[in-house]
Amino acid sequence: MKLTPDKKILIVGLGLLGGSYARSLTRQGYTVKCITRSQSTVDYALSEKMVEYATTKPDPALIGEADLIIIALYPNVFIKWIEEYGKYIKKGAFVTDVTGVKSCIVYRIQSMLPDGVEFIASHPMAGREVSGAQNSDDKIFKGANYIVTPTDKNTADGIDLCRSLGEILGFARISELSPEEHDEMIAFVSQLTHCIAVSLMNANADQKLCDYTGDSFRDLTRIARINEDMWSELFLLNKKALLHEIDAFETQLSRMRGYIEHGDAEGLKEMMRTSTERRSWFDKK
Repeated sequence: MKLTPDKKILIVGLGLLGGSYARSLTRQGYTVKCITRSQSTVDYALSEKMVEYATTKPDPALIGEADLIIIALYPNVFIKWIEEYGKYIKKGAFVTDVTGVKSCIVYRIQSMLPDGVEFIASHPMAGREVSGAQNSDDKIFKGANYIVTPTDKNTADGIDLCRSLGEILGFARISELSPEEHDEMIAFVSQLTHCIAVSLMNANADQKLCDYTGDSFRDLTRIARINEDMWSELFLLNKKALLHEIDAFETQLSRMRGYIEHGDAEGLKEMMRTSTERRSWFDKK
């Protein structure tokens, strides 16, 4: 099943990702409506023609007419929203999300939804260091990855619909992982990198650093400008997998420290050769 322009789409939460979805889908002729918390965001979205209709009120009729509902909320808010308003979703509708953790919410959401409503989870691996609909831009999807995380409760139609959404939005690569595989992978490629960037910025309080740094430091710490509410929630919800990756990183950093301490140039070079080889995998992509 493909996502066709006759389908009515409702986006819940018009922040950076929800807004970027809205811009892309509206531009391509889809009927997009939204529910979001702030009246100023509603006003902005309508003035920018990002959506056909926007409101701060979770109107049961609005929820009930949607063929596809895209939830762009923090994980805990997502669960509370489904608890309160999931009963209004019509039979035959599909629900997807943009949430950065999966195993702790996917099965729970699937068990909460009414019969005949399918939740097929996904994770757009795209973003910026700023938040809000005012900073949304569907160009962030170009060249980016999109992960679909089905369970045994998902149908072939649901998976196809979710994959077609990723294609329509312009993602370069679309993959499928189980919720558990997703969380293990995301702990390494996303959450650990944010931990490193934040820790690095906490390691030195010299305000004149910006006068001395080069591109390498700026590139490495780009993601240290961080949404503390969202990322702290993601870290704690994926605690087990993230702690495992932090331990693995600390092992390698300790290994490098030992080589430096003991003047072991060959040990350092071997680590660097491995690093260069593995980084080349990304260049091939």
